[in-house]
Amino acid sequence: MEKEKMTGQDYVVRGTAAGGQIRAFAAATRDLTEEARQAHNTSPVATAALGRMLSAGVMMGAMMKGEKDLLTLQIQSQGPLQGITVTADSHGNVKGYVGNPAVCIPANAKGKLDVAGAVGAGLLRVIKDLGLKEPYLGQTELQTGEIAEDLTYYFAASEQVPSSVGLGVLMNKDNTVRQSGGFILQLMPDTQEEAIARLEKNIASLRPVTTMLDEGLMPEQMLETALAGLDVEILETAPCRFYCNCDRARVEKALISIGRKELEEMIREGKDVELNCHFCSSHYIFTPGDLRELLERAK
Repeated sequence: MEKEKMTGQDYVVRGTAAGGQIRAFAAATRDLTEEARQAHNTSPVATAALGRMLSAGVMMGAMMKGEKDLLTLQIQSQGPLQGITVTADSHGNVKGYVGNPAVCIPANAKGKLDVAGAVGAGLLRVIKDLGLKEPYLGQTELQTGEIAEDLTYYFAASEQVPSSVGLGVLMNKDNTVRQSGGFILQLMPDTQEEAIARLEKNIASLRPVTTMLDEGLMPEQMLETALAGLDVEILETAPCRFYCNCDRARVEKALISIGRKELEEMIREGKDVELNCHFCSSHYIFTPGDLRELLERAK
């Protein structure tokens, strides 16, 4: 990743402040959130929830070091949204989906999209596949359903890293995405009280993420605002995007893996088989002839 300013596209930045006592991440994710909205035809409240999780995924992906490291963020909940799943890698690629993309509920008391009401009570799970024998799994109960607050709680309770997470998605009147992005600020061990006090004061007066983005602030400027007076240093800048690595070859392997008996049964039915990708809604159609070819390869 090169240290240079990026404009006109989604990107994530990584930096430090207070001489390395604070590590910081920020992202602008409007295009990838809009792409997810189009892929899944999500309602405004579903778009807002998914966009927040995608932004978090991009930034938490930037925390990982390995080329093949993978992160999965999951909300398993009882609300009408029926959960959210997002996966990200360390290269800025992220994808995700919600259980009920058409969810529609009234606005909250502030007249805003009621993400917390759509999410409901449940669990937040973080799975990190870092190439070790077993993946890391952290899990906490949802505190509010607002996602940013739940991640703040997760970092403190599960990873013992005091953090501040801000996430936001702003919709246009035509239900397209106007702004999307966020930040994650984390205290390193032995952070001095002076730096903590300054950071707490800054966060208390910080405008919402979507307000800052709509005013034209870029991720670097969001960090400079949140970390004012703490000597911010931007270390890396990288593009991020909604990207699904599914393709027909992968789906063929999945079909072969179900076994000869199931493939023969599908062929006997004489109908096309359609498989859909949860993450990007791509459709893959296999005719009985296609299935016979796969059966030959399964021998």
